[in-house]
Amino acid sequence: MSCETPAGWEAVIGLEIHAQLKTETKIFCGCPAEYGGEPNLRTCPVCLGLPGALPVLNRRVVEDAAYVGLALGCRVAERSVMARKNYFYPDLPKGYQISQYDRPLCEGGHLDIAVDGEERRVGITRIHIEEDAGKSVHGGEWTRVDLNRSGVPLIEIVTEPDLRRPDEAHEFLVRLRQLLTWLDVCDGNMEEGSLRCDANVSVRREGDAKLGSKTELKNLNSFRGVEQALAFEIERQATMLEGGGRVESQTLLWDAGARMARPMRSKEEEHDYRYFPEPDLMPVVLSEEQLHRLHSFVPELPAACRDRLVAEHGLSLYDAEVLTAERALVRYFELVAHGTGDAKQAANWVTGELLRHVKSRGESVADFPVEWAMLSQLLHRVADGTISNSAAKTVFERLIEEGGCADDWIDQLGLAQISDEGELLAVVERVLAAHPEELRRYRAGERKLMGWFIGQMMAETKGKANPREASRLVREKLDT
Repeated sequence: MSCETPAGWEAVIGLEIHAQLKTETKIFCGCPAEYGGEPNLRTCPVCLGLPGALPVLNRRVVEDAAYVGLALGCRVAERSVMARKNYFYPDLPKGYQISQYDRPLCEGGHLDIAVDGEERRVGITRIHIEEDAGKSVHGGEWTRVDLNRSGVPLIEIVTEPDLRRPDEAHEFLVRLRQLLTWLDVCDGNMEEGSLRCDANVSVRREGDAKLGSKTELKNLNSFRGVEQALAFEIERQATMLEGGGRVESQTLLWDAGARMARPMRSKEEEHDYRYFPEPDLMPVVLSEEQLHRLHSFVPELPAACRDRLVAEHGLSLYDAEVLTAERALVRYFELVAHGTGDAKQAANWVTGELLRHVKSRGESVADFPVEWAMLSQLLHRVADGTISNSAAKTVFERLIEEGGCADDWIDQLGLAQISDEGELLAVVERVLAAHPEELRRYRAGERKLMGWFIGQMMAETKGKANPREASRLVREKLDT
């Protein structure tokens, strides 16, 4: 499926992203907010929507939402209002969702992206807080409802219709997920539903200012799925309009297996939800002092960090991109770089050996067992010639599996290189004396034998000769 918009047409795309906040408890009660568990056990009268149960707003939810808004350059309201969004669904026991409507917590803001070298600023319309619904579990001829997720805190991030291509939407989601995990407010796990996206899309003739009828795509549970669904729907709408048809405003369900979107229902309008202020909750009030404190917590953000790594440490843009994928990874790298004084060597090991281990085991960088100081010690031993880069990888594996000290493992495994000039010179002389014919051929002009002699020397020392010193001494002896 092509991700190019059909010739003569322009797509207009806006995204609605739901991100689950990493709070310990739900938004309006003390039930655990963590994923999974036995169905319907992480519930109470509040999140079950039982009569007479009253919600109490989780302070951490408001602070985390405002924190995200500040990082995205939004205006955070000192006073916002919770609202009831009325609709019926089997896994919504109250018959309404507590959300925000005309007075959201955050408005404005933006996130910059770059696709194919072209930068684009994507506006943020609003960020509001709300509760999640439960989950319908389908199996054969039955459907069951699990309400463990009911009341889990969400922020909904709504973009301006500033995206024009499916790959731009993909990049926006990648960068937004990076930001949310960087701020440590959401784990970004789309498979578990911690990050979910709906996409609104319409097409119009190129150069036309008027927007076309839009459809909403749901069930987008991967970055690639968002891109594929948008490409499908853009082509469908353009083909329909080309043939003189009319695009119906409706909600579509993306079928990843069939790679097509199917009509789900006619698209709701705001009045369908009958919003009104939530009578059981007071307005959300944030003082100027609270906002100032939250703003002081906003760290250096990924894009700025990436640019700094290139400027300060002389890294390639590629290495800087890899390192800024996670905040914990950048912190680890910079500690190692400071400890060794060699940022390039530190980057090579962190983006290479460390990430290879983490990815192969599905672990978190934050849980990596080797302290940065121990990796710094190991890299010092490579730099000063004590061990080879190959031997360092052996030590690294031992540090991961068994812990301990790099220097101790070097001694225990007998990995130290021979760097003493006198000892190495004696080996060179033995090798040359043992191969007079090869020595004659070299001096007769067969210069490629240089590598062969170095190989013989490494074999003689069982790989322990310092390669740099060994090469120098072999060259000197051969050319005298």
